[in-house]
Amino acid sequence: MSEQRCSKMMRLCCEPIVKAIICGLKGCGLSGRQIAKDRISLLVEAGHLALITRWAGEHHIYFWKLGIAGALSTLLLRKSHKAQQPPHSLSLEELTFITDEGSAFIWEIIVGLVTHCGEDFNPEMNGTDVFISILIYCACKTFVDSVDPIFEEAANNISSCLASRALLMMIYSPCKYIASQAQSKLSKALKAEGKRYLKSFTDYLCYVSSRDEYGRPDERTFFSIVGLTCYSGLPQYQKYVLQSEGIKTLLAFIKQCLKNDSHLGRLSFASNLQNIFSSWTCCQTCAEDWDGGDILMLFGLWGLAELIHHSGRMRNHPDLFRGQMEYTEVQFIKKLQEICSDTSIPGLRWYAAYLLSYFGVYGFPSRIGNALGEKENADMQLILKNGESVSIHGVVLMVQCPSLLQTVELPLDKESSDGSSVRQYTESAKKFKKEVHLSSRLRHQPLVKLLEFVYLGYLQAGEDLVKSLKSFAKHCKLQPLLQMLHRNRPKWGMPFPGLDLALALDFDGHTFSDVALEAEATEVMQWTCKFCSVLVPHMHVHKVILWSSCDHFRAMFRSGMQESRSPFIKVPVSWEALVKLVDWLYSDKLPTLVTGCLWDNMDERKKLQELQPYLELCWLADYWLLDDIQEHCSRVINSCLDSSGNLSLEVLHIAARLSLWKLAETAVNRLAPSYSRLCLTGEIEKLDKDLADMVHAASVRHSQDSTKCKLEE
Repeated sequence: MSEQRCSKMMRLCCEPIVKAIICGLKGCGLSGRQIAKDRISLLVEAGHLALITRWAGEHHIYFWKLGIAGALSTLLLRKSHKAQQPPHSLSLEELTFITDEGSAFIWEIIVGLVTHCGEDFNPEMNGTDVFISILIYCACKTFVDSVDPIFEEAANNISSCLASRALLMMIYSPCKYIASQAQSKLSKALKAEGKRYLKSFTDYLCYVSSRDEYGRPDERTFFSIVGLTCYSGLPQYQKYVLQSEGIKTLLAFIKQCLKNDSHLGRLSFASNLQNIFSSWTCCQTCAEDWDGGDILMLFGLWGLAELIHHSGRMRNHPDLFRGQMEYTEVQFIKKLQEICSDTSIPGLRWYAAYLLSYFGVYGFPSRIGNALGEKENADMQLILKNGESVSIHGVVLMVQCPSLLQTVELPLDKESSDGSSVRQYTESAKKFKKEVHLSSRLRHQPLVKLLEFVYLGYLQAGEDLVKSLKSFAKHCKLQPLLQMLHRNRPKWGMPFPGLDLALALDFDGHTFSDVALEAEATEVMQWTCKFCSVLVPHMHVHKVILWSSCDHFRAMFRSGMQESRSPFIKVPVSWEALVKLVDWLYSDKLPTLVTGCLWDNMDERKKLQELQPYLELCWLADYWLLDDIQEHCSRVINSCLDSSGNLSLEVLHIAARLSLWKLAETAVNRLAPSYSRLCLTGEIEKLDKDLADMVHAASVRHSQDSTKCKLEE
């Protein structure tokens, strides 16, 4: 199951599905404390399906409306009594669900419900407030029991860790009712022991942060960072957390996380949950979870942001980085920017950006940034009322901030455009310059800062300028910038505003095209272009984007050679490979292959056809020094070789022809165990002698390694 597939199902029949899930969770006839055996299988499947609460959507409204709170509170109370069926009469999956580890399902469902609950949701209106109070009470009780030294082993319990996470999400729930109730009930539950419990969290995190060898994160580390982040959200304890050097504790912990390549995913403690999600994703590629595989880092950033928010502006804390000789404020800002640009986990990126806003940095670094100030390919001027002007690139503004871009007339009329060649079009476009006159209320400094955000992906501004920028960002409908200027806490699950210049490839973007990339033509391909009359396969693109995305093109355009002034550039790959190359240049992504049974059931010819563009790009990337795209293509190809031995033979042919020797070596190693079969079927004869010798040598090494392993056993 993926978020997209869940959304599609909910649009078709949301209420009946939710009603069936809740009916299954209620047990349809359970009595007393004991679950009837014939109902446990139904309960297990309902629990699995109820995990769709991890995704936002209309189904959340129906879950609350149809009584999910009552069903879950009943299950939690029943589990506390341990009166269940004899273990020998249940399957492993059923036994797992009704044991302590099975509570992970319940807490995970609760996490999804409170995370995506509406801000104005009021349980008192539909009578579910009693059941929600029970859920909050159970989470608080489990949390407090787990931190008490008397129950020291409980902090290493899966259910306790996930219950603490559920409590954290309750405290920070967008629903005002749930958040206030959770904060109030936890504060009461902590009572006089609250400060002592807080000290146990900070002491353990300081211990973890001081170790030279970080090791594998354990449940207690998870419990401690969640606990400290919970305290950071309690108004009664925020001042005390600050006085207890909570900020420095979290800074040290984050530094340790950044130093060590040791990750912990949200479902790492509950393998059954992980297995369920894996089993639902056979033929689809799922986007990474919002919290991803670095949940400790995420909670560290989250807790730090909350404390800084409640402690006032950063200038009131000049000693924040004092005593940390190897970790200055400048270095910390740089690390946060690296998280924003280098990681693929949306939650980490959002919280890093949220933290940066408290240091006067708003946004996320962008690869188009090096085009700021580049005037040679600039085709527009923004003119202020006082006569000051700024040269910009129309295509960048069109994608990043279209509100600033007024209606643009095409550089060519319809008649000439329909019959023009690429050369005629680009020569005319080169002369095209658009002037946009801006409002007299707009000052030069806010405009420059906004353009920094458009190009660089972020801007730096003091508090005196932020007010003007808020108004400007609102007018330009730049919601991500507005979110950060207002320092709003990131909403769980909100998509990260990545830079996708692919919008520039549509009809509007063609207006600003000043060059075309031409692929190698094939005899069977019939080609027509909706923008010009050139009959070879090509794509109309933009020099400024090529210049920003690829060192090869940047060097070409700077060289002054004839090729740099040509209206079209030949790229020595097929049309299919060129499309993927342009996708990468404009969006920093490559289209993915089909996976699972769709790939497994594809014939060898079709598989090779699908892989061919990646092989071509792998060669081109080696020639043009495009390390990122070469790494990605190699990873795609290698994953296919792992699943199809016959395909390795064809890939070996092509890799050798293109001098891709690392890839050829991978194919040879994949073929090594099948060498005898290849000889018997005569397939080895399809290879030239050198390649056949490589496979034979790899086969000998494989046999020797296998024999050695058997002897060691």
